[in-house]
Amino acid sequence: MIDPQMQGVNWLMATYGQMEENQLQIIKPTMEQKILSRKLESSLTFGYPVILVDAAETFDPMLEPIIAKNIQKRGAEYFINFNQQPILYNTDFKFFITTKMPRPHYPPETCVKVTMLNFMVTQDGLQDQMLTIVVELEEPQKAELRQKCIVVSADNNKKKQQLQDAILSLVSNAGDDILEDRKLKETLDESAIKKEEIASVLIDME
Repeated sequence: MIDPQMQGVNWLMATYGQMEENQLQIIKPTMEQKILSRKLESSLTFGYPVILVDAAETFDPMLEPIIAKNIQKRGAEYFINFNQQPILYNTDFKFFITTKMPRPHYPPETCVKVTMLNFMVTQDGLQDQMLTIVVELEEPQKAELRQKCIVVSADNNKKKQQLQDAILSLVSNAGDDILEDRKLKETLDESAIKKEEIASVLIDME
């Protein structure tokens, strides 16, 4: 996360810090190696989310297996090579990197291993945030409704994307006679019903 104003890291802390099942871990590049290693190992094993704050343009070699997702499955369990030895890996583990640098230059081999998000505030984004603050102060009920609409809309978009992915997967794996593919037809029918439900919810919100 390119996050000069720390909006991204504040959002992460608010999101994961409120979940009782998570023990959110905050780490920094300046941490002592033993403490950093211990925090990462326990988080990898127990599935705690980790946020690396104030990241530079280079990373500690210790983080490479995590960034590269060097994970292997053995039977029903997952392992990751960490500190030159395999340890149990919990699939609930999440790793976030945030930097205050507005224009960091990461090498291509790093960029292909991560998802880059830019939280840097734009003029339109700042106007939207100011509007949200004013509405929260003047009309808190409308502000609460607006937040609910945003969450519902995002959830519905996610459902639509999942349906589209499922249909594309079935189409690509269908046999010679696509019209006789029962599972595909059921998925298409389900998709049509859910799209109508989503459209109805959006109309009600308006």
